[in-house]
Amino acid sequence: MIDLHTHTILSDGELIPSELVRRAHVAGYTAIAITDHVDHSNIDRVLEGVVAVAGVLNRCWDITVIPGVEITHVPIEVFADLVRYAREKGARMVVGHGESPVEPVIPGTNAAAISAGVDILAHPGKITLEDAQAASDKGVMLEITARKGHSGTNAYVLEIARSVGAGLVLNTDTHAPGDLLTIELRDAILKGIGCDDTVTREILCNSEELVRKART
Repeated sequence: MIDLHTHTILSDGELIPSELVRRAHVAGYTAIAITDHVDHSNIDRVLEGVVAVAGVLNRCWDITVIPGVEITHVPIEVFADLVRYAREKGARMVVGHGESPVEPVIPGTNAAAISAGVDILAHPGKITLEDAQAASDKGVMLEITARKGHSGTNAYVLEIARSVGAGLVLNTDTHAPGDLLTIELRDAILKGIGCDDTVTREILCNSEELVRKART
């Protein structure tokens, strides 16, 4: 299994990065991205810690650990600048905190994140057809999420993404140990929103491709 959107105590998660990765490894994960919430106030500190621990764990354990960030609730005018800065500082997975219906995300964030070239637009529940088309054109993946609340728009995200050929990934948005998935629960989530075997495989392959890209 692969999860490209998780959080630790470096933002609002419950576990230090090493414990999160250890639990994921034991659960059968082959790759995990640590993508703590950042804005201008903490991006340097978060990336310094995540890049350092990813380097150690990748040398010692048989699981790919990808250092990343989730750019969260920042002004849309500076979103692209922060994406570029994150990559310069070592982020190998940049997630944009999308316009979920359960948080007061700034309108226009979905479009700004896609235009900035994030790797994944997280829980983009208010995404428009126009923004989904832009994501398809730029190769930005739209997220199907296991996170309670955010997951309420999964079926809509699937439908709009499929209508324009946008890529999809499934992530947990893990904040606590119990948020990690089993293979059975992962497959049930996808089946529950209408994914057949072909679509499920496409989604899993998209995550594999992002991992390959992050390794290069």
